[in-house]
Amino acid sequence: MPIAIGYFPVALTFGLLAKTTGLSILEATAMSIFVYAGASQYISLTLISKGVDPLVIVLNTLIVNIRHFLMSAALNEKMVHAPKWTKGLFAFWVTDETFSVLATRKEERLPMAFGFGVNLAAYSSWVVFTAVGHLIGANLPMFLQAAMSVALYAMFIGLLVPSMRGNRKVFLLALIAASLNCMFYWTQWLSTGWAIIVSALASAILVEIIYNRWNKKKQFV
Repeated sequence: MPIAIGYFPVALTFGLLAKTTGLSILEATAMSIFVYAGASQYISLTLISKGVDPLVIVLNTLIVNIRHFLMSAALNEKMVHAPKWTKGLFAFWVTDETFSVLATRKEERLPMAFGFGVNLAAYSSWVVFTAVGHLIGANLPMFLQAAMSVALYAMFIGLLVPSMRGNRKVFLLALIAASLNCMFYWTQWLSTGWAIIVSALASAILVEIIYNRWNKKKQFV
């Protein structure tokens, strides 16, 4: 329930922004139903508004959410035995927050019913409040709808800052990615969608190279 309550303002804001981007309530709700990837959905709104190629949006979503492969694999060892299709459906609903709840439970094995309960509570909140946000947005004055776009940047800052505290690697990762994206933006070497993808991948590769070399030097010392 705390996760469901926590999703309320973020999903509500997504619905509002989807309305300002030009998505219908059916399209916005369908995105939350079938994509169900908070940060990627926000990014997609920006890319859709700029007319980015759909393939680029799909690739961007894959890269941003590739961590879910690892989270689902970890939870596969935590949950009791179940048919593959059941675990596949369960994996679709795993998020950062539900993973944290399930992975930190003291029990060696968790019943699938408990896992589905945690996931579905969060999923239902996200989908329902996406629709509610879109409905509310339809009744707001245009200047308020436009003002809600600030929430997009606030969400990303809220996701980034806590992970940067006391973690120089994350700080360096964000700094390099932002610098590369700014370079692509001002030089117009790449379109918006590809700039995000290339910046994210290049930053991750560069940071890993830097840290691997640093660790090797420390071993020699």
